[in-house]
Formats: sequence, structure tokens, C-alpha cells
Amino acid sequence: MKFMKLGSKPDTVQSKGDNVRYVATELETELIVTIGNIKFYLHKFPLLSKSGYLQKLIATTRNEEKKNQVDEVDISEIPGGSVAFEVCVKFCYGITVTLNAYNVFAARCAAEFLEMNETFEKSNLAYKIDVFLNSTIFRSWKDSIIVFSTTRDLSPNYTNEFTLKLVKRCLDSIAYTASIDTSKVEWSYTYNRKKKLDEKAVPRDWWVEDLCELHIDLYKQAIEAIETRGKVPFEVIGEALHAYARRRIGGFSKGSVRVIDKSLTESIIELLPDKKGSVSSSFLSKLLRASVFLGCEETVKERLKKRISEQLEEIAVSDILMFDVDMVQSLVNEFMDRDPKSHPKASVAKLVDGYLAEKSIDPNLLLQNFLSLAETVSSFPRQSHDGLYRAIDMFLKEHPGIDKSEKKRVCGLMDCRKLSAEACEHAVQNERLPMRVIVQVLFFEQIRVNGSSTGYSTPELTTTTLNTEDDEWDHVKEY
Repeated sequence: MKFMKLGSKPDTVQSKGDNVRYVATELETELIVTIGNIKFYLHKFPLLSKSGYLQKLIATTRNEEKKNQVDEVDISEIPGGSVAFEVCVKFCYGITVTLNAYNVFAARCAAEFLEMNETFEKSNLAYKIDVFLNSTIFRSWKDSIIVFSTTRDLSPNYTNEFTLKLVKRCLDSIAYTASIDTSKVEWSYTYNRKKKLDEKAVPRDWWVEDLCELHIDLYKQAIEAIETRGKVPFEVIGEALHAYARRRIGGFSKGSVRVIDKSLTESIIELLPDKKGSVSSSFLSKLLRASVFLGCEETVKERLKKRISEQLEEIAVSDILMFDVDMVQSLVNEFMDRDPKSHPKASVAKLVDGYLAEKSIDPNLLLQNFLSLAETVSSFPRQSHDGLYRAIDMFLKEHPGIDKSEKKRVCGLMDCRKLSAEACEHAVQNERLPMRVIVQVLFFEQIRVNGSSTGYSTPELTTTTLNTEDDEWDHVKEY
């Protein structure tokens, strides 16, 4: 961290209790400055020669009839409070004071408030701080972030045109550095992203973890400033938001977010880039899970559902397993409203099959919910029905009480022609399946075996074959 020392005299500012500061000297106190509950016992000449504000304030409050009385003023509204004022006091007395990224913003705002500018003395405090900021602080990536983080410490009552301008300079510095070509980045290699890195190459998202230290209010400003420059790819912005969510939302990675993180979660969702693919499907699903758990506004959840539906084919089963069937149903409905091409439909069918297989372990899963979701994707193309067979098998295993007609409807979702040899082998020995289904599996497996030896493929199922009535099998014992 960069720093600048001003003054050369030893520190003579001392404390008396918690509420009194004074400069140890043989000269009598001439001025008492009150800031909140703290009083500074000082001398007029050092301060009035450098502060236009104090000079005018003393002039307006002086009582001509009591010239020898100690003047007392209250400037509790000074930016940075007593700490920043003490920096200004030490500068006025020539006492050594060290400026760094943690105190320079408050000190500069206090110097502006006190009018410690060139009008009263050359190389005054405001000028010296500006030189330090321009030549050092704003040329340092991490110092710029530290300075920006301290801007939140100032009370909103201190906000004015100058402080806003200074905040903008912090943001400009951060946004510029995050946007430059990675070949020009001086990188500290404090990087915790799970990627294989070339030790000589700086990754595009080198900066995302450094910004995670910022409060969400400041983080939002930083991300928006970076986006405004338009030189950082949207997917890097997405990576930055993902890193921030993992760092700042308690329990986010484990799916057990805390209620106190509601506004934080909503702010992250608001910052999501609109471009498809800028944010991973896994990240979106975690945000949706968090928004449901935290009771976020419906508009927030609807936005996430729409974003997930746009890339539903990319999601893994584990990403949606925490959702109830109604939520997954709504995601699939959103997906279908987009009228996607056949390839994404095949991926979504595989996703739903895997989800239902895992969800069917729950004995409380309603038959209607299972059927509704499965039937929604029944027309989606699948090269194999093994995943659907597994879902059906798990449902029948955990729901042995369903009746014959219900079992028939569940099994009717499956096309026996599209089962692999391994699935067929399992199915013919599966006591949970109706006998008619087992016979169909045997029938088409035999045709496939014979067809492969003669060069013919499995024939299309006929209506009669598929719709064989149950009473035709009443004389056959079901397992």
C-alpha cells in the first residue's frame, strides 16, 4: 500500500480522557473546536492561516467585547469527523502525518470543507492530497479499491458535488484498470478461481475477487462503471457476480442462504447481464433457489426463471434438484414458449428424466405431478429412453400403492423400442412393471436381435401392439 508523509515535527497531539484532544505546548489555548462529543483545544494562527472556512467562522462569531475570551466553534458536520479533522490539525501544525489509502479520502473531503486550498497558502493540504491521489493512489489498483471502500464511511449528510466527483474518480480508476488488456496488467497472483492457469498469462477475470471486498452498494457502482466502459466481456461480468455471491451471501454455495441476505441477493440479480450465456446456468439456478428461500419479489423470480429457460439445456440435474416439481414444470413451460430447436429439446428431456428419477425417491411425490412433468416433455426427441425408464422404475418402487390404471399410464410414457440392451435386461426381470410392458420389451428386444442379424431395424410399433388391453393379460401372472 502506498503512503505519503507530511510534516516533520513530532506528534504533540495528546488526549485527555475520551473526549478531549489538545496540542501540548506552552502557549495558551485560543480556540476550541467541537466535533460531536470531542473537543479540540487549539491555537488560532496555525489553523486560520491555512483554513479559509475557520478564518471566516471565527470572524463571524468573535465577540468584540470579549477579545481575550477563547473562541469556541462547532463543526460537527465536517466530513470524516474528528479523525479527519485531526489529520488537518497536524498538517497545520507541521506535525508528521501519514496519508494512505484508508484515510486519504476523508482527509481530502475535510480539507475541502475547511477550504484548505491555494487561496490561503501555497502547497496547502488539498493540493498535496490531490498530487498524492493522482500520482500514486489512482495508479494503484488495490489502493483505488481501498479508497473507494472508505467512501461509504462518510455520512450521507456529507455528500456534495465535490465528494461525488471524488467518488467518480475512484470508480473511473477501477473501471479503467479492470478494462485494460491483460498483457498490461501487473498482477499479484492472489487468485483463488478453480481454473488451470498459465503462470505467465493473466486470466481475463483476474480482478473479480479483489472487488468482492466491497459492500454491495459500492460493488454495484463498480460493476456498472466497468460495464459502461464496454471493454470487459459479459461472461467475465457474470464470473465476477458469481464470485461475489459465493463470498458475500452466507450459505450460497451450499444452498442454505440466510434471510438477512435478501436485499443483497436482489441486488446481484439486478446486475446480471442480459446477454445469454453471460452467466452460467448453475449460477442462475442457485440465485433462483436463494430468491425462493428468501421470499424475493415475484418479478425477481420471474426474471430468473426466464433467464434459466433460455439455457435450460445447459443445466445439470444437481442444479435443479432442490426445486419442487412445480418450479421445474414452470421452467420447462418457459422453455417451450421459446419454441427451441430439436437438439435443445433432447437435452431438456434428458434433464427432466434425470430430475424425475431423483425426485421419485420421495414417497410424497404426487402421481399427478410426476405425470404432468413427464408428459410435458413426452414429445421431445430422445435417442434413448433409459433415463425415462429409470425415473419410472424409481417412481413405481417408492409408490407401490398406485392402482393398475395409474401404473399403465406411468409406463405408457416409455417407448420400449428405445431402451438399451442393458435397460431391457433389467426391465424383463423388473417385478414392478406390468406384465404387458415386460412382454413388449421382450418382443422388441427379440425383433432387434433378429433384425441386427438380418440387417433390418426395429419396426414401428403398431397401434394394436401399443394399446393391447389389460384384459388380454388377465390370465398372465404379474410379478
